[in-house]
This record gives sequence, structure tokens and C-alpha cells, in this order.
Amino acid sequence: MALAIERRSSRPGHFLALGLGVAVFWAVANAQDPAEVDHATHFLLAFAAVLVAAKIGGELFERIKQPAVLGELVIGIALGNLGLAGVDVFEALKEAPFLATAAEIGAILLLFQVGLESNLDKLLAVGRSALAVAVLGVVAPIGLGYAASSLFMPEDAAWYVHLFVGATLAATSVGITARVLHDIGKMESRESRIIMGAAIVDDVLGLIILAFVLGLVDSEDAGTAAEFSLLSLAVILAKAIGFLLATFLVSRTLLDRAITVVLHAKSRSLPVVLSVAYCFLISALADLAGLASIVGAFAAGLMVEDSIERHFGRHSHRYRIDDSITPIAALFVPVFFVNIGLQVDLPSLAFAEVLLFGSVLTLVAIVSKQVCSLGVRDRGLNRWAVGLGMVPRGEVGLIFAGVGTSATVAGAAVFSPQTFSAIVVTVMATTLATPALLKAAFARSRARSRADQAALFDGDSNKNADGGA
Repeated sequence: MALAIERRSSRPGHFLALGLGVAVFWAVANAQDPAEVDHATHFLLAFAAVLVAAKIGGELFERIKQPAVLGELVIGIALGNLGLAGVDVFEALKEAPFLATAAEIGAILLLFQVGLESNLDKLLAVGRSALAVAVLGVVAPIGLGYAASSLFMPEDAAWYVHLFVGATLAATSVGITARVLHDIGKMESRESRIIMGAAIVDDVLGLIILAFVLGLVDSEDAGTAAEFSLLSLAVILAKAIGFLLATFLVSRTLLDRAITVVLHAKSRSLPVVLSVAYCFLISALADLAGLASIVGAFAAGLMVEDSIERHFGRHSHRYRIDDSITPIAALFVPVFFVNIGLQVDLPSLAFAEVLLFGSVLTLVAIVSKQVCSLGVRDRGLNRWAVGLGMVPRGEVGLIFAGVGTSATVAGAAVFSPQTFSAIVVTVMATTLATPALLKAAFARSRARSRADQAALFDGDSNKNADGGA
């Protein structure tokens, strides 16, 4: 009986019917006079509609063995462009401030999770190859991305727009890369260890670069860009690095005392409550310091994980916070990706220039990460696999793109709708292409290894035969 219910409930039609029902409720609420509908009612109906829509998209994409994040993004694009078919029910969601706030919370929790899944000691102890791969994986995309943006964007586009495009291409999705490596059974290979170590360092460097670029944009917005010098640039970079270092130093004292309180507390929810509160605090401080809130969220997750590891050692798995954070993140992170999709303007993709720009950015995104392979110092490793493992931009690239649409200079967003749409296309293309490319790279390496072994065996056989003769 239970099996029959499970089979029936797994049909896509049930998901679509559920989503349609929630959409109808949202349409009814949206059709009312805003003055007569409570704001909380609007929020609840919109939040419910977005959550169910996100799960529908994620479920359908996971059924075709693609990351759920792409399904959430695609469903957002579909809802945001229903107006093209004369259905403007979801148009109000694009400008809804409460949805934007919920989406920002989702981005913060997502980077907090990435920090929790990272290990500070392992991050500091990455090998020479992983460090070199990470550095090249940031420098090459920024340089090539800046060049591509300068060539294909309108002449009136400012220099900081090109720099922001390059910074967005520098991101690497640790989660998607890990999932692909796990699916193809290569998670324990030496190449995979380099990829994962480099991807984490790549994200740290990318967040520092993002903070640096935001500092430049804020200075441009304040009208001080004309006074820029090497000293000014050094001050902005020092502020970004200094904030992270200060967070690490101060957090060790704060978290040590918090862990002491938690160990003597009777409330089981205290650890996750304090962790989320700490995440929000550091995120807010990062924003006040002129950095992106996601920079603070990542630092907070990294420090919480570090404190747990130091206090509980080999028993730290019993006190992991990420398991408790997952249900909370499951409510807000999908909203972020749907909200990103809502902002994509499909008609802008009808222009040949935008499609060309998106195609060029995709090519640059793939090629620039192949430069990473030059950083592999160990002999006998599959360099192509390492480079391809750094290709997917995924959720991290979307977060950078979202920051680009919210950052403004003189009231205008850094990323225009056309630029934003082209970057979203790049993120989707790199994420979709990586599984097949990475699998092919490992398969080619395996075939070459077998051929070398066969050649060695034949050589030994010939030697034995000659000796016998």
C-alpha cells in the first residue's frame, strides 16, 4: 500500500497540479486591491507559490540527472516571463521587496553552508598544485572575462562593468563539482582532491575579489574614482582581507565561549540558533564594512566549522551544525534561485548581440578554467580533468551575478538586464556541460592508462621472447 502511494505521488503531474493550485491562490490574492489585502497574506501566498514552484523545477531536473539548482532557476525564468503569453500573474513578484529579502537570506545561508562544509586546516594545507590551480582559476577568468566584455559590450559600458563580469566568471561551484565527481565514482582520485581543494580556495579568492570590486564600485558611485591610485586600490584590498582576518581572530574567542554555553545548555535548539544568529551578525558587519554580506556568511561558516573541529576532534561529527542548517536553508535557498530566474528577461535574448555575448562568455568560462591545468605540479595526473572540474559556475556564479544587479552607480545597476541574462546563460551552460566533459576526460585518461599498460606488457613479452631465442 505504501509503495503504491509512493509511486502515485512521484508522478510529475501531481507536482504540476500542486504548483497550479498554489499559483491560483497567489493569482487570487494578487487580483485583490492591495489596500484591502494584508501584507502578511501576500507574503505567505507568494512564498508558498515560489517554494512549490522551486521544488517542481528541482524535482524535474533531478529526474533527468541535472542539479536541482538549474530547475529552480528555469522555473523562475518561466514564471518571470509568463507575461509574454499574456499571463501577468507573477509580474508583481519581480519587484516584491519581501521576496528580495527572503532571496538574500537564502544566498547568505547558502554561503554559510559552503563555509560549514569547508575545513580551515585543510584549506590552509592545500598542496602546491591545488593552490596554483586556484590562483590560475581566478586570474585567467578575470583577465579573459574583462577582455571579452570590453570587446562585445557597448562602448559606453564602464570599466568596472567589465571587471565585474570577469569577477563573476572567476567563481567555481564546489557543490556541483563534488556531485559530478561523486556520480562518476572519482571522488577519491588524486585529481578530485586537487579539484576540491582548489575549488574551495578559488571561492575564498573569488569572494575577496568580489569585495574588492564592490569597493571600487562604491568609490565610483561616491565620485572618488578619479582620485584612484595604487594606494587607494591597496586600501580597498586591505579592507577586504583585514575584515576576514579580524573575523577569524575575534570569532575564535566568541565561538569558544559560545561552545561552552552550548555544552551546559538544556535547549537542543540553542546550537543552531546561535550559529544562524552569528552568521547573520557577521554578514551584517560585512555589509556595513562595504563588503558583500555573503563574504561574511562564508567566513562565519568557516569559523563555526573550525571551532567544532578544534573542540571535539574526531567526535566533531556528533556536533555538526550543517545538518541542522539544512532544513532552514531548504526554505530560503530555492527562493534565491527562483528570484534570480524572475529577473531574467527572455526578450533580451532575442537580440543577436546578447546571444553572441553569452556564447563568448561561455567559451571564455570554459577556456579560462583550462588554464588551471598548468598549475598541476604532480606528474601522471589528468590535467584536463582538473581544468574541467573547475568549469561549473553554478550557485556561486549566480550569487555573483545577483550582486551585480543590486550594486549601483549613480542609480544604475552595474549589470544591465542584457548582461545579466547573458551571464545566467553562461552559468547554465557551464553547469550543464561539466558532467559530460568531466566524464569524458576521466574515460580518456583510463583508456590511455590501459593502452600504456598494454604497450608495457607487449614490450616485456618481446624482451622475454628475444631472451628465450
